[in-house]
Amino acid sequence: MQYPVAIEWGDEDTATGIVIPDIPGTHTAADSTEEAYAMAVEAAHIQLEELATKGDDIPLPSRIEDLKNRREYIGRGWGLVEIDVTPYLGKTEKVNVTLPGIVIRKIDDYVSLHGIKSRSAFLANVAIEKLGLK
Repeated sequence: MQYPVAIEWGDEDTATGIVIPDIPGTHTAADSTEEAYAMAVEAAHIQLEELATKGDDIPLPSRIEDLKNRREYIGRGWGLVEIDVTPYLGKTEKVNVTLPGIVIRKIDDYVSLHGIKSRSAFLANVAIEKLGLK
């Protein structure tokens, strides 16, 4: 899933800071934007593991438009970071699904075009979003 990140740009004297607003406690800073992104992903996985261990809901990403006007994020830049939350949603179960051929082909095209791991990952992500699981 793609989570919005709020970016506080650094300069020669200040690190670039990144916050993932939807994942509590996920914030980091580094000398380069690339490092800050990588560290934010790592921090997100740590926080998601902690949420899953406690049995708490895994938060879904918000829309940037819903976050950017919050007082704490005024003046920040915005980006997206890809975080695979499936390891934190519980044990996977196999199901048999019957779909029309054209739907399967469209799903496969979408999966290929967007670099999604698999057809199953796509279907799980769509279901998670539509069901509003948090």
